[in-house]
Amino acid sequence: MSTVTTTGTPADAAARPRPRPDWRLRFTALSLIWGFSFLLIKVGTHGYAPFQVTLGRLVFGTAVLAAAMAVKRERLPRGARTWGHLTVAAFLLNALPFSLFAYSELTIPSTLAGICNATSPLWGMALSLVALSEDRPTRVRFAGLGLGFLGVLTVLGAWQGFHGLDATGTVMALLASLSYPVGWIYVRRTLAGAGGSHLAMTGAQLLVATVQLAVVTPLFTSFPAHFSLVPLLAIAALGALGTGLAVLIQYGLVAEVGPTTAQMVTYFIPVIATAAGVAILGESLRWTTPVGAVVVLAGAALTQVRRGA
Repeated sequence: MSTVTTTGTPADAAARPRPRPDWRLRFTALSLIWGFSFLLIKVGTHGYAPFQVTLGRLVFGTAVLAAAMAVKRERLPRGARTWGHLTVAAFLLNALPFSLFAYSELTIPSTLAGICNATSPLWGMALSLVALSEDRPTRVRFAGLGLGFLGVLTVLGAWQGFHGLDATGTVMALLASLSYPVGWIYVRRTLAGAGGSHLAMTGAQLLVATVQLAVVTPLFTSFPAHFSLVPLLAIAALGALGTGLAVLIQYGLVAEVGPTTAQMVTYFIPVIATAAGVAILGESLRWTTPVGAVVVLAGAALTQVRRGA
């Protein structure tokens, strides 16, 4: 989030940015962008290896944030300590989960990947019990945790022995959703007072993640023999919209309506991902998937209820 200095002169008033669209429109756009991301990952893997999908996503996403930083004249953060922590954050929040989701969608539907993503608040609360002593849970939040994981078991059809479910792909998607709160907690404990704007820190984080994937990808994949256009366009949209533009929209929402309201987008993502996967990709949908997803979202919502709310 950049800092704008105003002096109150007519020239400054004329230079102020134009009013942004209503926050509800931006909230809806963010929900759609992130909801469709799982469909775009699936389409991308039809033409490219998962690491290539992730690398392309990061390249396009970093390009968008670099452009935004240039427009706002933001500079990358300084200090070896800060960059060291950003390297870990980039791995936990970008390189690892993006790669895991891409690999998971080789064997599981994009609908299931989107629902697995909704378990992040559940993992976050469970981890906060250990890592964040100031974030003490209430009975309501404990109930939400239990309800959420009951929803996960429903989605997976546990009582049917997980019949027809690819265990490896599902575990990868769940580990990806777990990686996010681990990364958030790490950032909260190490980079909270590092200085620098949110835009500069996130731009640096994506840059580091891009370098990480640029090193790893050639070791595990070969250069594409030909470039498939539709998967390539999906990767470009995934990076430019789902990683770059979405971050900019999210920060604007947090600044305007607060993190609690902005975080509500989490509950719309699996709904949109499921609708997109079924309607566009023709993915099958068992009754356990939507029912379990509702239970997961209800549990996740309860884990976000704060004391006195």
